[in-house]
Amino acid sequence: MAHEVNHHSLTVIERCQLSPPPGSLPSTTLPLTFFDLPWFYCHPVQRIFFYEFPYPTHHFLQTALPTLKHSLSLTLKHFFPFASNLIVPPHPHVPYIRYQDGDSLSFSVAESTADFTLLVSDSPQDVRDWHPLVPTLPSPLTEEDGTRVIPLMVIQVTVLSNSGFSICLTYNHLAGDGKSLHLFMKYWASVCKARGDLASLEGYSLSLPSHERERLKDPKGLKHIYLRELQHSESESMEFAGLVRDVYTNKLRATLVLSREHVEKLKKWVSLKLTTSYASGTLHISTFVVTCSLVWVSMIKSEQIKGNIFVAKDQHCYLIFLGDCRDRPELSLPSMFFGNCLATCIVAMKRSELVGENGIIDVAKAIERGVRDLKSDPLRNADTLMSDYRGLGKKGHSVLVIAGSPKLAVYETDFGWGKPKKSEAVHIDSSGSVSLSDCRDKEGGIEVGMALERIRMNNFTNILDEQLNNIIVCE
Repeated sequence: MAHEVNHHSLTVIERCQLSPPPGSLPSTTLPLTFFDLPWFYCHPVQRIFFYEFPYPTHHFLQTALPTLKHSLSLTLKHFFPFASNLIVPPHPHVPYIRYQDGDSLSFSVAESTADFTLLVSDSPQDVRDWHPLVPTLPSPLTEEDGTRVIPLMVIQVTVLSNSGFSICLTYNHLAGDGKSLHLFMKYWASVCKARGDLASLEGYSLSLPSHERERLKDPKGLKHIYLRELQHSESESMEFAGLVRDVYTNKLRATLVLSREHVEKLKKWVSLKLTTSYASGTLHISTFVVTCSLVWVSMIKSEQIKGNIFVAKDQHCYLIFLGDCRDRPELSLPSMFFGNCLATCIVAMKRSELVGENGIIDVAKAIERGVRDLKSDPLRNADTLMSDYRGLGKKGHSVLVIAGSPKLAVYETDFGWGKPKKSEAVHIDSSGSVSLSDCRDKEGGIEVGMALERIRMNNFTNILDEQLNNIIVCE
């Protein structure tokens, strides 16, 4: 029987359009780069932030909301792609991002009767509890000549009276990656915290985005390859990595918190086992490596218990993770480049290896090798990336995507009401993903967000606890 969703009402208080200050920005266009194009048919990204605000709704509307809106307008002057549109002209013309003076993003304000304490908890909760807080991108427009005009971002602020509020952004991944989004969020938060007084921020080093896309070098001609792929692919068959799935009504969302102690124990144990078993003393066993290894193995084992009898032991399972390519000398991009700048690594392992006695160790070695490959040559195999995604989208493949990164420091996003009580990628409940972020309350820890069917969530939790308990570090 499906878990009954917690019933709560949502009332929309205001809908408006917010844009950069009038006349502050000339109309401009930005080309899509080869880093953008593989995301062309990705479902929208949804990121939510929860903040404490123990005051009535009317107090929020009178004091906090005007500052949030004004500071967002000032921020959009520098981060204008989020107020822009994706322009998709008829073939053979190439898509691009266009900002015209007066362009804006949709901004709504709502009030919810949901339980704030439950929403920000780490324990499992029905995925549908968050859905009313998540805005939907406006529908694309089609011009007379067939050109599609596609909005790139929408924002909803939801007040939970006397408890807190949420800020949720839904945006098209073509506009930018996680680093671009969180650069935008931190700038907006800083301006809001200063109550829109930019002069008071002159002493702070607020990072401004760089839109110099012409600087990006394309030594392998990837943009031409990807455009050709797009022109010969139907959108239905080009979902990113084929991973978008139906949202199950019996799914639960939960956050796994690994403390610094957990992480260090894992790293020490994995390093010791690898050195003993593989004579691999030169491997760099990072927090990322051990976290992904633990989570992937536990995920696959939770599938096994579920009883998918059609799954063959020699079937390959896939892990996809992404690496930031800013500051790579061969690409010639600045560290504050705004857009997509992610290289992809696909790790393939047999199911029997993942569930075997040395599963975590074997996986850690494979992921560590993938990380090294990304660092040595981030565009390795990039020419087949889109076709690889289509292949992984075939029914029956087990694919897990690692979204986010602790390096994005989501909990440093302070609008003036303290750091978030919780921040999460909402869209993981409809994609084959888990999300990683820094830890709110435990320095050096890591948060893993996931959404699984009720039975599998229980299996996963039990397996992961067992894995952690079985790790014994020989002093």
